[in-house]
Amino acid sequence: MAEDVSERRVVVGVDGSQSSYEALRWAVRYAGLVGAAVDAVAVWELPGLYGWSGPAVDMDVDEEETREKMSRELTDVLGPDAAGSVRTHVVHGNPADVLLRAGEGAEVLVVGSRGRGGFARALLGSVSQHVSQHASCPVVIVRSGKR
Repeated sequence: MAEDVSERRVVVGVDGSQSSYEALRWAVRYAGLVGAAVDAVAVWELPGLYGWSGPAVDMDVDEEETREKMSRELTDVLGPDAAGSVRTHVVHGNPADVLLRAGEGAEVLVVGSRGRGGFARALLGSVSQHVSQHASCPVVIVRSGKR
């Protein structure tokens, strides 16, 4: 995801959760105000892959499914015009690590307060907490309006 370092970028993590959709909306609005490009990052990983001895996993199929799902979600959340202006990146790896790398040199890194896992009563999800403590750029954590 090597980008022009002189370009203003807003990086947003999208994981299918309501708070990530709120983060996406916030990122697009903010980018419009400051004249920045939006890089939406979806991270996919295979939980339990390590030490797993099940049938073979087709990594290309899983990545393509993630890419297609992300495209549909961006259109659903932002509408077709705004979704078309967002650059999408589907990356395999640990979500916190991938987002930290993607945020290097960004204007801001935007994440939802809680992802799809974890405890319902937690104030922050593990990824949002980790990136808020380790990012090399400012971090905005957006809470979902739904509780």
